Amino acid sequence: MKLSSTHYVLLTLLLAAQGDMPPALAALPAYADGQVLPSLAPMLERSMPAVVNISTSTNIRIQENPLMQDPAFRHFFQIPNQPRQKNSLGSGVIIDSAQGLVLTNNHVIDKADKITVTLADGRQFDAELIGTDPESDVAVIRIPSENLTELKFADSSQLKVGDFVVAIGNPFGLGQTVTSGIVSALGRSGLGIEGYEDFIQTDASINPGNSGGALVNLRGELVGMNTAILAPSGGNVGIGFAIPTNMINVIKESLLKHGEVRRGLLGVTTQDLTPELVKAFNLETKQGAAISRIESNSTAERAGLEPGDIIVAVNSRPVKSSHDIRNMIGLMQIGDKVDMEFYRGSEKKSVSVTVGKPQKPELAGNKLHPGLQGAMLGLSQRNQVEGVLIEKLEQNSTAWRAGLRPGDVIVSANRYRIHNLDELKRVTNPNGALLINIQRGQEAFFVVLQ
Repeated sequence: MKLSSTHYVLLTLLLAAQGDMPPALAALPAYADGQVLPSLAPMLERSMPAVVNISTSTNIRIQENPLMQDPAFRHFFQIPNQPRQKNSLGSGVIIDSAQGLVLTNNHVIDKADKITVTLADGRQFDAELIGTDPESDVAVIRIPSENLTELKFADSSQLKVGDFVVAIGNPFGLGQTVTSGIVSALGRSGLGIEGYEDFIQTDASINPGNSGGALVNLRGELVGMNTAILAPSGGNVGIGFAIPTNMINVIKESLLKHGEVRRGLLGVTTQDLTPELVKAFNLETKQGAAISRIESNSTAERAGLEPGDIIVAVNSRPVKSSHDIRNMIGLMQIGDKVDMEFYRGSEKKSVSVTVGKPQKPELAGNKLHPGLQGAMLGLSQRNQVEGVLIEKLEQNSTAWRAGLRPGDVIVSANRYRIHNLDELKRVTNPNGALLINIQRGQEAFFVVLQ
């Protein structure tokens, strides 16, 4: 039988999915009308047992009047019973069968009181939480290591746009489902989905419940973890995002060692190069990140970096935008060395910088301002919003009653733009009113604290 060029290409692709190249066409699954019938089934039979369904339950803690707990009182006034548990569904990937390690998204198991893992063969296990990283939306849990199948990591840096990929997960709680597509784009960032973004974009159908599931190549190797979709209606429109395995691997090692990711800071604030900046700096390159600010007493300042320097490479990797800087540094540990290449004017320079410790949160008290009594303050650079982050806040405090909440970022105080606690202290008078500008997600508003 003579194959057409089209069928030959399909045959070549699918041979990789079925393992080693067979010696003869007779080893292929079947024929239809004299032509080879392609199938991903052999690869999926090996891969699907490593993808699990994850269900969680979270106890809802509600403070209510003791009378509301009296069944007779509720029956007399016809008050329906309120659910006291919140349940959610997602997916996960077994990445170490010997240790029972399962990879999933942080948002799948966030604040869960119970995590249940269901294997492809129907077995169920209660899972133990090993560690989470909300900034990258990665979590690792553990189940008993009893006859498990794992997925091997592929080198995600070798992915190319147009490579075939397959998404395996648990959409809408239906059970294991497989969809296929291609890599639509690489290095997607600046979407505001996570704090650290370097997504693989794919047109393989990804829907709610696929979160934490596997994105595999045609050899059945894990290239990414499905984590988000871009869809106004909440369903698949052919734009899904997965966290690449090279990023996951770094985060996973830190979670196994510390239970968290201990990120450091260089002390630089960067911005993307615009055509206006390229012209103003008289640059030959149009890719890079401009340093707009250097933190005082930071490792970047001690290394000699200055505002106006244009970073073009970090550890020999090209820098295209400020998001590249954030992602590269965010995957490093405190004490790691960073080799930077940058332009200062027309001169190209290089420098080695050490990743330093982040500024520790401080409990604000009367020494700063009475209105911030009971607020835990720290440095914020999440999604490029610079300022002082309200990390924790007592609910009986003045700031809480004024409408402030944990996660708010103070970006100005008494009409002065602030970037850190030192600047906040310099413009704050403990004996006067404090006018602060708050950034909350996409919203901004002013609050006056007395």
